[in-house]
Order: sequence, then structure tokens, then C-alpha cells
Amino acid sequence: MTTRQTRRRPPPLPPLRLAFLFPLLLASVAFLPRVTANRWLAGSLWGAVSLLVLFYGVLRRQVARTQRTLHYQCVAIPVHYVQPLLQVCIYAYWGWYWREVYPYVPLLIAQLLFAYGLDMLVCWSRRDTWILGFGPMPIILSTNLFLWFKDEWFFLQFLLIAVGVLGKEFVRWTRDGRYTHIFNPSALPLFLFSLVLIATHSTSISWAEEVATTLTRPTYIYLQIFLVGLVVQALFSVTLVTLAAALALYTLNVLYTGSTGLYYFVDTNIPAAVFLGVHLLVTDPATSPRTTLGKLVFGGVYGAAVFGLYDLLGWLGAPRFYDKLLCVPVLNLSVRWLDRLGDALATRCRPLRLGRPWSPRQRNLAHMALWVALFVAMMSTDFLSKAHPGSDPAFWLRACEAGNTHSCQNWVRMLSGVCNRDSATACDELGQALHAGRLVPRAPREAGINLSRACDLGLREGCVHLRAFVQEDGERVLRQACEQKDGTSCLILGSLYAHGLGVTPDAARAVLLFHQACTYGSMLGCGQLGASHARGEGTVLDYAKAMASFEQACRGNHALSCMHAATMYRRGLGVPQDNAQARQRFRQACTLGLQSACQGSESATLVGQP
Repeated sequence: MTTRQTRRRPPPLPPLRLAFLFPLLLASVAFLPRVTANRWLAGSLWGAVSLLVLFYGVLRRQVARTQRTLHYQCVAIPVHYVQPLLQVCIYAYWGWYWREVYPYVPLLIAQLLFAYGLDMLVCWSRRDTWILGFGPMPIILSTNLFLWFKDEWFFLQFLLIAVGVLGKEFVRWTRDGRYTHIFNPSALPLFLFSLVLIATHSTSISWAEEVATTLTRPTYIYLQIFLVGLVVQALFSVTLVTLAAALALYTLNVLYTGSTGLYYFVDTNIPAAVFLGVHLLVTDPATSPRTTLGKLVFGGVYGAAVFGLYDLLGWLGAPRFYDKLLCVPVLNLSVRWLDRLGDALATRCRPLRLGRPWSPRQRNLAHMALWVALFVAMMSTDFLSKAHPGSDPAFWLRACEAGNTHSCQNWVRMLSGVCNRDSATACDELGQALHAGRLVPRAPREAGINLSRACDLGLREGCVHLRAFVQEDGERVLRQACEQKDGTSCLILGSLYAHGLGVTPDAARAVLLFHQACTYGSMLGCGQLGASHARGEGTVLDYAKAMASFEQACRGNHALSCMHAATMYRRGLGVPQDNAQARQRFRQACTLGLQSACQGSESATLVGQP
């Protein structure tokens, strides 16, 4: 009888070379135009590369000292590759309606490379075998469906990913005889960073609000999320979690609207981001219950907690869109208890069963049928319709005039959202309301900002109302706010003096105010200062100073300033002629949404408004 000796085939790439490959690939991302154009973003990328290289050096020295032999195995776990495929579908559809998504893809890839590199190095520092699969992908894609940091703060995005990777590796317990991680690797860092952003009032350094609100833009986003969720539910039997969460939200909404005549989530019954969380954030099979009762309680509590947190965050004056992110880790801690409770109930009820018991697959198909029925009911009754009555500011105005003070706040919030989408009439209406102080508390500074925006958007009535505001007490209000280092107020006041709107024209004073606005962080103020230097209005014509101001504004993502900088590079004004740099600035302006820059056009000349 012949015996065969089996030998482990050497991997195609030695482990330590593989470990060095990921920081090398991450370094290549740092040479992309978006990164090189922003020194803070470039610093974040190179900082992440340096961390991986330093960790690699420590690991290489440890391996050499202990004579360990490292291995890696290629293992494709279905949950790790199915979820990313479905998440990519969400990104693709969402990005068609919010164009910030597509330019963000290289930064998503950078996070994936960092996560793979860190996961590999952490694993090999503790044991000899690392699993090479798709594990980091759902963590990165899920995390970024709820929270991004702006380019200037992007190092926090890498820290966010590191918390997820380290939490999965070090925060563990024994469950069902397996030593496994406690928390959903996406939910834990989202929870911790949300708490910090709320406590420090620093949500503005992230795109969290834009991410939450723009998910509602795609026309059929609820249907897409539902269909994507069906695939996950069919393969991994997590239907009851989604069903219970959605049923809790549906019931609480119906009860609230029936008793008050108003809408709890203002302009929708279930926000699209919450609906996404119900499908792809709270349903991780590894950190959710496995018993029927456990899944029902887990999902139901999530839905009720999101509902309650929305009001609690509003009462605390915190952004309400964090509601879906703050309860998942707490629920993860309950899964062992919920499963014990579910097992105990199943044991007690076993004698009551009649007929042949269903298989797990049959039960899951039944649960999916119930979920499909509930979703069809919500869609057919317009419960999940985009044409929601609460999305019309007039609905909240009527409720406000009827004496509901909470509705007055919603009216202002809705008007502000419409104004931010460049509706001049909404900006004008909001400015007048804040100036009059009749239905809502008077806020003269905010009134001036909104009236100025209405005027800038070309609404004649907005300019008339802005002039009246300035002549009444607006000039004093804006001056005081400017003296308190509010860049937006300095910018508006400078524009008023530049155009003589409600005040005596004074170009020199306008330039001084634009300089203050730029100093206090207004990138539009930097652009206006650059235009003043380029035109020689209120100051001497100085292309070098104009270029410096345009570059500063461009680094702050002011698209038209990027285009003006590109034009100056192309013409050699204030700087040596540099066509390569000009092309880079045109690309940056195009990426920021300025369509005229996408063809390298110079249609917006230096004498235009930046």
C-alpha cells in the first residue's frame, strides 16, 4: 500500500511581501489629483501609510527574533462577499443622484487597503495564520454608508476604520462554543465616533448630515434597499430582525400621526438612512441573535430605540440623524441573553407543537413572505412614498400657525433645507420669518444670511428685503457678528459695501471685510478677496495676491476659485505659466460640481464673481 506525503504548497506571494504590498498600494492613492491638491488629505494618506510601514517593521523584527513561520489562507465566506456586492449597488444608485459619491470611490479604496493591511498585521502579531478573504469589505462599505469625514479631517476616517478592525480582534467573548467578536465591526466605531461628534458639537467636520439626507434623493431608494435586503435575508436568515424593526417603526409612526395629525420624522415616515440601517447595519449574522424570539426582540427594540432617540437627540439639541447609529452596540451586548431566553421558550413550547416542524429554511421563507406583505402594504398606502405631505414647508406652517410650537421648528428646518438646494423663494421666506420673529424666535444674523442668499440667487424681492433689513438694524448685527470672528457675516457685509446695497458703497472697506472673512474661515470670502485683487477694486491690482487667495479658497473646496486659479496658471498671471497645474485645478473644479470647468473652459473670467 503506497502512502502519499502531502506538502503545503508555498503561497504565490510570501507573507511578509504581501504585508508590505498594502501600504505600497495605499501610497499610490496618495498621488491622485484629489489628494495632491489638498495637503491635509495627503497628510492623512501618508500618515496611514507610515503607520502600516511602522507596524510592518515591528512585525518583521518580531518574526526574525522568534523564528515564527507566517501563513495565510484564501477563504471566501459568503456573507463577506455577498454584502459588498449589494452595498456597491446602493453606492451606484445613490451616486447617480448625489455626485459626491463617485469622486469618493478612490478614498473608499484607500480605506479598504488600510483595513486589509492593518487586519493582516494585527492578526500576524498575535498568531501565525491570517485569513485572506473579503472580510474587511463589508466593514468599510457599511461604515461609509453612514459616516464620512471631510478631506481636511480624513485622518479620522482611518482612525474610524482602525477602531472597527481592532474591536473585532480584541473585544470578544465565547458564544455558542465559539470565541468570536461581540460588536458589529461597523456599528462599534460608528457608535463611538457619533458620541464624540455629538459631545464636541463637531458634526460639521464630517459629511454625516449630507450622507443621511441625500440617501432620500434616488427615486426608488426604498425599493432598491428592500430588494437588496431580500438577498441578504434569503441567504443568511436575518429576516425577522428587519421585519420586527420595520414593524415597530410602522406601528409607532401610525400611532403618533393618528394622535397628533403630524409626522414624527418630519418629511418622511421612515428616513431612507434608517431603512438602510434596518437592512444592512443591524442584521450582521455574527452579532445578532439566532433564535426566533431573540431576532424579534432584537429588531423590535432597534426600531423602537431609533424612534425614541430621534426625539431625545432633538431635545438635547444634537443632530437627529445619529439615531440609527447609537443603539446597535448596546443591542449586540444582549444577544447571548436573548438567545438563552429564546432557547428556554422553545424548550417550554415544544410539547405544544402539532404536526411536522418546519426546517430553518422553511421558517425563513415564511418570515420573508410576511416582510414582503408588510413592505407592499407600506408602499401601496404611500407610507414610504417620496411625495410625503411633511416635505412641504406649507404643511408645517399651517400647523405652526395653529399653535404647535414644535411644528414651527420643523417649518424653519424644512425651509432651510429647501433654501440649501438653491431655492431663492425659500431663502427669502426664511429670512423674513427670522427677521420678524413672529412665529419663531428672532434671529437677525441668520435672517441676514438667508436674505443675502436669496438676493445672490437672483430674487429681486430678496434684494429688496435685504436692503430693508440692512437699513433697519442689519448692518449693526452683521458688524457685531463679524467682530466676533464670524466669517459669513464679514463676507455678507463686504458684499453689501461692494455693491452699495443698503449702505454707502466703499470698495476699500469691502476688501478689508473680505480679508476678515477669509481669515475667519469663509472660503467664499477668500474667493472674493482674490477677485478684488485681480480686478484692482478697492485695492491695487495684484495678480500674485489674487492667486494666493484663489489657491486658499480652492483648498477649501470652493469650485469657482479653483477655476480662476486654473485660468491664472494657464495665462501665467501672478505665477509662472503651468498648463499641468491648470489642468489639475480645472479637474478639481469639475469634481466639485462646476460643469463649465469640466472641459477646461475659461468662460468664467477673472472679473466674474468667484
